[in-house]
Amino acid sequence: MSVSALAEREDTRSRSGEPVDEIVLNAVVEAAVSGDAAATEWLLTYVRPLVLRYCQARIGGHRTAISVDDVAQEVLLALFRALPGYRNQGRPFLAFVYGIAGHKVADARRNAARVATALSVPEIPDVASQEATPEQHALQFELTSRMEQLLRKVLSPRQHEILVLRLVVGLSAEEVADVMGSTPGAIRVAQHRALTRLRKVVTRP
Repeated sequence: MSVSALAEREDTRSRSGEPVDEIVLNAVVEAAVSGDAAATEWLLTYVRPLVLRYCQARIGGHRTAISVDDVAQEVLLALFRALPGYRNQGRPFLAFVYGIAGHKVADARRNAARVATALSVPEIPDVASQEATPEQHALQFELTSRMEQLLRKVLSPRQHEILVLRLVVGLSAEEVADVMGSTPGAIRVAQHRALTRLRKVVTRP
């Protein structure tokens, strides 16, 4: 069976709610690395919703500060450019994808922080505007940044990543274990501890 036929079969499986077969995914990745245009198109289409959810979780809800869609597009473009040089080193392909996504999200946050710092509020307007001003955008980003800083203080980087992959991206414990080079049991324990820690902080008087 050709790679295109395999990919088409996986599309049917995924629409029915079944996960994509790892062997098939690896075959499509190998074909894409070799320059197969159809395999590349299928692969980028497959990872796009995963990348979008990941970026949304890491960036937050304030789209005015950073465009989630733009960052996700940057991730997909970087992935497309990196495919010819990709080599399977025993880790799942999605670990490679999320590695790129993590770097692009960090770049976007740094760039937005520089913009926010450059903006100043000269005076308070007499009449409230119905549209968000650049200063309001900066304030929204500042609030999002503070929330991100709080989460980073409360959780370890590993716990933070596990919660994003499990609760936002929607990966199973087994899939997260593959991505992070761990075991499903360890992922579940880390997730439980992270959620317990967050509850304690939120409910602290």
